[in-house]
Amino acid sequence: QVQLVESGGGLVQAGASLRLSCAASGPSLNEYFMGWFRQAPGKEREFVGAIGYSGPSIGYPDSVKGRFTISRDNAKNTLFLQMNSLKPEDTAVYYCAVERTLALTRGEYDYRGQGTQVTVSS
Repeated sequence: QVQLVESGGGLVQAGASLRLSCAASGPSLNEYFMGWFRQAPGKEREFVGAIGYSGPSIGYPDSVKGRFTISRDNAKNTLFLQMNSLKPEDTAVYYCAVERTLALTRGEYDYRGQGTQVTVSS
């Protein structure tokens, strides 16, 4: 069983940057796509992007394209989300998830972390 633990969230001002991490433990993740979702209060969960074992990252929605970048360190079983030029509308709980197929981009996943809160003040 894969365990995922997110970290790096916090309260920042608009325009700032944050880097989220997702540490994975358990079986080898070389067969998994890894990705990020976010969910703001009262809103549906939004897929933020994903990356395969060898990259590249894919699936960024227009809301984050050009500002967010996903990467992974396979040696450390860690997924990252670099978020630049943050906006108040980026405020949400951010979750990492893994799935063996690109069904991850449709919101399907085998495992998901508990999430980390990101709050962007105006």
